[in-house]
Amino acid sequence: MTGQRTQNRWWIYVPLTLALIAVIAPFVWMVLGSFKGEGEILANPPTWLPESASLDNYTQLFSRLRFGTYFLNSAIVAVLVTAGNLLFCSMVGYALAKLEFRGKRALFAVVLATLMIPGVVTFVPLYVLVVNAGLANSLPALILPFLVSPFGVFLMRQFMTGLPTELIDAGRVDGAGEVRIFARIVLPLCGPALATLGILTFLGSWNNFLWPLVVAQQESEYTLPVALALYSTGQNSIQYGLLLAGATIVVVPVLLVFLVFQRRFIEGIATTGIK
Repeated sequence: MTGQRTQNRWWIYVPLTLALIAVIAPFVWMVLGSFKGEGEILANPPTWLPESASLDNYTQLFSRLRFGTYFLNSAIVAVLVTAGNLLFCSMVGYALAKLEFRGKRALFAVVLATLMIPGVVTFVPLYVLVVNAGLANSLPALILPFLVSPFGVFLMRQFMTGLPTELIDAGRVDGAGEVRIFARIVLPLCGPALATLGILTFLGSWNNFLWPLVVAQQESEYTLPVALALYSTGQNSIQYGLLLAGATIVVVPVLLVFLVFQRRFIEGIATTGIK
């Protein structure tokens, strides 16, 4: 019976397999290409397996770049931005989902409206604010503007709306304050949503390129994507081997985070918004 059911669903597995190959193929080619020489990377027709695998691209990457500094900057920015979003977005989401106060609906409407505004529109005003605050060319300039996101507030609010209000009321009857209820009752139930928000926020912050490129003007403040782009691109040529090696290293932390929290991530995506 199971075998027959599998045979009847072959038309589902075939396109899914093709889509999986299409998604994975560029990453596989990137990793394999990082072990190739410049001539082999640019060969036509392109090859998959390197003819003579070499670590020269990685050696050059670590010797030319202050890799430890750039990696540490990226890690600090991504971790603090993720932690800020987990804390502040969940706090605002709890207020919008479970507290009653004047202007609640209007505030949530503002959050939804903010979701529809492209980031490019707010780029220049945000840069002016950072410069006027004296934060330009510093790590706080890369962190503070992104500690709260409209998407994070919306995600946490939708998830918390589905939590049983009776648990919160029971905590209030026992004399617990809102902070204690939030920390002891609500947050432990929000594991899937927090994992989803954490992964998405970490991914966006770790790969952020345009904002650090504009704000960080000193080499000591560069993040890894910015340093990789600047040092692998010359006036007349691009060192593709260096780019592929750097891109491979940049992808590794994101993959590790996703593999650790993938179960919670899938659960959060599946249950957010379900009442």
